[in-house]
Amino acid sequence: MSHTVVEEQGTGTLHVWPLPTDEETLLALVTDLFERHWEHIWFGVIVQGAAWEVAAPNAPERISVFDGYVTVDFGRWHFHLCIGEHTASGPELGAIRRCSRAELYRSITSDGSPASWGMRMFNGRGDQLMTVLLPNPFLTDRQQILDEPDFDRLAAWDELRAKYLGLEPDPLDRTGKGFKHA
Repeated sequence: MSHTVVEEQGTGTLHVWPLPTDEETLLALVTDLFERHWEHIWFGVIVQGAAWEVAAPNAPERISVFDGYVTVDFGRWHFHLCIGEHTASGPELGAIRRCSRAELYRSITSDGSPASWGMRMFNGRGDQLMTVLLPNPFLTDRQQILDEPDFDRLAAWDELRAKYLGLEPDPLDRTGKGFKHA
């Protein structure tokens, strides 16, 4: 499966791989991210003018689904994402709320090398539901810049690509030279 090259104003160049958006796949993806990788990811909504980069305080106490919404509950706080058919608000609003686009992406610097890796979900209107920033070989789990790249930190990226896209690790991912903000 090949990627699409996308130029986003304020974000830059992205390589994007679409993911299936059926409830079963999205639930498996959310579960994988938050049960297996919670200690190493940052997540939230990243849009022009705001970036909520949240770290989970602990593994989720519960991940459940009700009326199309997955709830990831950390105990003191939780979040909801509409990943399936939501009927309580009616078909029109339900279609807007539901995730209609999900993707794995990597950002590409001006020299053509990757600088960050993640997953994004969007609703039926194209609004961002969530971005998950995957472990980065140039950053610690506290988002501090590493002196030397640690490409073992691409394990989650490689696992997600293999499981959800059937792709082997890409040598391009190991050519990055450092982290850069867009």
